Amino acid sequence: MERGLVLVVEDEPAISELVSLYLKRDGFGVHVESDGAAGLAAARRLKPVAIVLDVGLPGVSGIDVCRSLRAADDWTPVLFVTARDDEVDRLLGLELGADDYITKPFSPRELAVRVRTVLRRAARPTPSDVLEIGAVRLDAGQRRAWAAGEEVSLTSTEFDLLAHLMRSPRQVFSREQLLSSVWGYEALGTRTVDVHIAQLRAKLGPASPLRTVRGVGYSADAS
Repeated sequence: MERGLVLVVEDEPAISELVSLYLKRDGFGVHVESDGAAGLAAARRLKPVAIVLDVGLPGVSGIDVCRSLRAADDWTPVLFVTARDDEVDRLLGLELGADDYITKPFSPRELAVRVRTVLRRAARPTPSDVLEIGAVRLDAGQRRAWAAGEEVSLTSTEFDLLAHLMRSPRQVFSREQLLSSVWGYEALGTRTVDVHIAQLRAKLGPASPLRTVRGVGYSADAS
């Protein structure tokens, strides 16, 4: 329990047992549920540090669990597990506010590494500065964001991505550079960056300072 409690919501006992074993070896406490309704109740009751959430759960799906948590303004880091190597599933999960995903079959060691990475990113010390570009303002110390005077709820990944771009106005970053600097590894594939940029634009609305430089990457620019 040194690292906190991870909630694993998975309906295949062999997988949940193996994931639990590796997470416990890493110093996490683990609580397992096998269906979406019980997983959602456990997330609200136990307040885990992270959730490993199977997409294809019986009854209430993992997608619906994540949607319910985000609708209740619960931004606990979520790592989706999907049985289908399907881009639509992956993107839907990230658009709902998941922080990462992994596709079955997967290495339980890799999953444990990804859980650590998500938590490290969420807890990473942030310089206590205020960043402003146009009508978007970030308080990096409090990890709060506003667009046109209205506060906006961002996942830890979305916040770090926006802050990284805003700290270097007009500098263009490639997708590979953003994966390395914000996510800390390159295993996800560059499409993940595009999805998070799209989500940030949707949340920030017309105030969004994010610009696409075709064939290169992204920048933050008020003009």
